Amino acid sequence: MTAAPNFSESLREHGIGPLLRHRPTTVQINVGKLCNQACHHCHVDAGPKRSERMDRATAECLVGLVENDPAISTVDITGGAPELNENFAYLVRSLSSPSRRVIDRCNLTVIYAKGMGWLPAFLAEHRVELVCSLPCYTADNTDSQRGQGVFEASIRALGLLNGLGYGRPGSGLRLDLVYNPLGPTLPPDQAELESRYRSELDARFGISFNSLFTITNMPISRFAEQLRRSGQHESYLGLLVNHFNPATVEGLMCRELVSVGWQGSLYDCDFNQMLEIPLAGGGRYGHIDDLDNFGQLARLGVATAEHCYGCTAGAGSSCSGELTAG
Repeated sequence: MTAAPNFSESLREHGIGPLLRHRPTTVQINVGKLCNQACHHCHVDAGPKRSERMDRATAECLVGLVENDPAISTVDITGGAPELNENFAYLVRSLSSPSRRVIDRCNLTVIYAKGMGWLPAFLAEHRVELVCSLPCYTADNTDSQRGQGVFEASIRALGLLNGLGYGRPGSGLRLDLVYNPLGPTLPPDQAELESRYRSELDARFGISFNSLFTITNMPISRFAEQLRRSGQHESYLGLLVNHFNPATVEGLMCRELVSVGWQGSLYDCDFNQMLEIPLAGGGRYGHIDDLDNFGQLARLGVATAEHCYGCTAGAGSSCSGELTAG
């Protein structure tokens, strides 16, 4: 197997200096790996049998750090299905404020999990922004990636959320959708695909949403194993490397985001977290207990590896979709 070129060397070849952090403005919290689904592309390896989850002491420490850092304008809660963590409601109540966005990365079907009937109204009450996975506007493609019946449940959930005002003009309740390619390809043009999603979901189901984010599948964890089994791992890495776009580098999410794991460990991004690549910085800041505020992470280098080509290929990829129209 041919290794991908060193990512730092690719930056240098394009005249881009070392990848450094700005002052963090976003804290992304991964509360654990428990999920009611087990998707083929999942970089977290989440599923119904996973037991890793953030405890109350870690959640309280994290809340204290965020509350005392006015530069943190966004808290992005993910998992697994983050809503299944017993501290999810505590995090939302504690961190929601007029000056701070709270985002929930929701798989939609969790709304119908046992004991979760309270969730939609709770999210609307606290004006949580929703980023919801919907890999296609057709049942066959969605169910092939996420499991039988997921599409039908997702559409029902979207209708319920629309009924509460999510994704409706003037409501202030934001509902964004996420597309991942079904296989080892780059996402299509985000604007064009969003237009197609909008017309199809409206015409077929009366569903509305704010924006669509296209996100590249990272060659790590469950998706990497799928690539290896099909003999496509090397060719997919080659695709990412060959489509490296230096114009995406300035907008990389690792520059203004810090990822916090379920045990309170710190990482440059959620992908590094899943690969257990520690936060760059000489080991000074490995855990939230090591911080007085997130500003201490400014100007640190970013730990990179071959999966970073996934964020810089084509139009780029981040938790908010493509990075550039190039």
